[in-house]
Amino acid sequence: MNTTVAHKISWFLACKIEDVPENEGVCVKYHDQQIALFHFTRRNEWYATQNECPHRMQMALSRGIIGSQNSEPKVACPFHKKTFSLQSGVCLNDETCGSIKTYPVKVEDGLVFIGVASID
Repeated sequence: MNTTVAHKISWFLACKIEDVPENEGVCVKYHDQQIALFHFTRRNEWYATQNECPHRMQMALSRGIIGSQNSEPKVACPFHKKTFSLQSGVCLNDETCGSIKTYPVKVEDGLVFIGVASID
């Protein structure tokens, strides 16, 4: 028997644009998840990832430092400096660390929305 599960994106209101400092991140709670939301103003882009760093299982990525590596946006964990792509979630400086989950973000009328998968 072949079964496929269709995932649909559900958007939730995370905050207002002015709630996120320029070129920094904040932690957004969604049910039992902590999501790191970043306003990368130098690139005029928004990103969202899981807040937990897989290196030491600490809820810290929202406090990380954002920047670019070879034109790819990244965040560095504030504790141990593991860096993750804000686009794909791949760890950029340690192959053994694993990846982080990323979420789509959209901005409408001054409000920031994060997309989460829902199962149909």
